Amino acid sequence: MNHPKPLQASLLASPDDVETQFYEALQQGDLARLMAVWADDDEVVCVHPGGPRLIGSGAIRGSFEAMFAKGGVPAQPEQVHRLQSLGVAVHHLVERVTLPPGNETRYAWVLVTNVYLNTAQGWRMAAHHASPGMAARPEPATEWPSTLH
Repeated sequence: MNHPKPLQASLLASPDDVETQFYEALQQGDLARLMAVWADDDEVVCVHPGGPRLIGSGAIRGSFEAMFAKGGVPAQPEQVHRLQSLGVAVHHLVERVTLPPGNETRYAWVLVTNVYLNTAQGWRMAAHHASPGMAARPEPATEWPSTLH
């Protein structure tokens, strides 16, 4: 029996390419494209805001499948801070999430850490950890305030 090839992630020459594809798929509710950015490893991990730790692609797929039942997630990455070294990249960022319509456009901001690995298939996501949203936009990252040292 002929099995279709799994969707291959495209344009993943860098961690930034992975992040772009992840957020495009998240916004569009495209489960196949979103799962294509993940590393093929049993230890990949995802934590949604206020949710449990999900380990493995099956658990991660199930969580996004349930999330996408209501459509895509209107999340835009902002304030990306990048750290990269031999085969590993860590991006800490703020997601600006548009809340359901009301009298005015409202947002929530979520603090996120994404970890990327350079694999034989190119760069792939190994971890996505999102903290519960905040009502106010966080200030850009700075050094620890000297008054608190």
